[in-house]
Amino acid sequence: MFSHIHPDNYDAQLLKKQQDMAKLFSDFSLPAADLYPSAPLNYRQRAEFRVWHDGDDLYYIMFDSKTKEKYRVDDFPVASKLINKAMKALLAAIKDHKELRYKLFQVDFLSTLSGELLISMLYHKSLEESWKVEAEKLKVQLSTIAPVDIIGRAKKQKIIIDKDYVMESLQVGSKTFIYQQVENSFTQPNAGVNEKMLLWAQQATQNSGGDLIELYCGNGNFSIALAENFTRVLATEISKTSVRSAQINISKNNIDNIDIVRMSSEEFSQAMNGERKFRRLADFDLTTYNYDTVLVDPPRAGLDRDSVELVRRFNKIIYISCNPETLKDNLALLVETHQIDKFALFDQFPYTDHIETGVILTRK
Repeated sequence: MFSHIHPDNYDAQLLKKQQDMAKLFSDFSLPAADLYPSAPLNYRQRAEFRVWHDGDDLYYIMFDSKTKEKYRVDDFPVASKLINKAMKALLAAIKDHKELRYKLFQVDFLSTLSGELLISMLYHKSLEESWKVEAEKLKVQLSTIAPVDIIGRAKKQKIIIDKDYVMESLQVGSKTFIYQQVENSFTQPNAGVNEKMLLWAQQATQNSGGDLIELYCGNGNFSIALAENFTRVLATEISKTSVRSAQINISKNNIDNIDIVRMSSEEFSQAMNGERKFRRLADFDLTTYNYDTVLVDPPRAGLDRDSVELVRRFNKIIYISCNPETLKDNLALLVETHQIDKFALFDQFPYTDHIETGVILTRK
């Protein structure tokens, strides 16, 4: 199933993406694109598999996106080497342990460039104390591979052995940044390309000064790397888990000019316009911010019309997109007031149709 995933195919698939992007954005006056390739193999730090039970045997399966047919997965070349090692070790360790394998239907892996691993095991049964005892032994056994933590999940249950996050270290230029990444919360899956994205954004905003407003900040991925280029950073995020991680990451990186507020872009727009008052903003005087630069990294749906209107109020817009189609729709509105200064392609998802793009616009 993975014959197309091979280093020999990598350059050809990347060239096709460049051509597809040039065609998609041909209506715009784009500068030459900065191109950031991925490692051709072992680039994903996350993977999830269904578990198939066949008598005494059990193995991982995935489903073909077109035919929906299941197929067996013994190796997963796009995932990190650590995940590939842990995949085999986990099945070998639980094969003869009824408590750990019974009703197990899915396993999720989250690894880091720093060498940590988090394994989530999902069950169609309630998890008893006996499961926890065996899972603690499993953690000790798998810790010979890497620092590992285990989570057991069942309906209305989550048992953590011993923590539900990993700590990632990303190298951005000459600096190393530390990020807490929590199970089931969004993080960039291709850490190597994420480092390149952060460096691109950092270099593109050098000597910017003023304040940075970031919408959809997640765990502070961009805010933390860009903070040194701005006087203050005010970032918004709707997910409670991500906000908590962002606060931890600000502290871990010893940064003192970032504030995180839990609110949607729509709420932030209302607050900026003075339309609504929010208790969450009681400690902030929004009138004191220099609204010069905004960074948005929206979900696949892109920016809604109100959010487009909000970002058009800024002199500089940094737009990170995981969906070129919705980016194109948004750019059609943004170029009415702004010009495109930089355009970048980040190959976050090799051998797929997906591509991450970065655009920097400045007011005309």
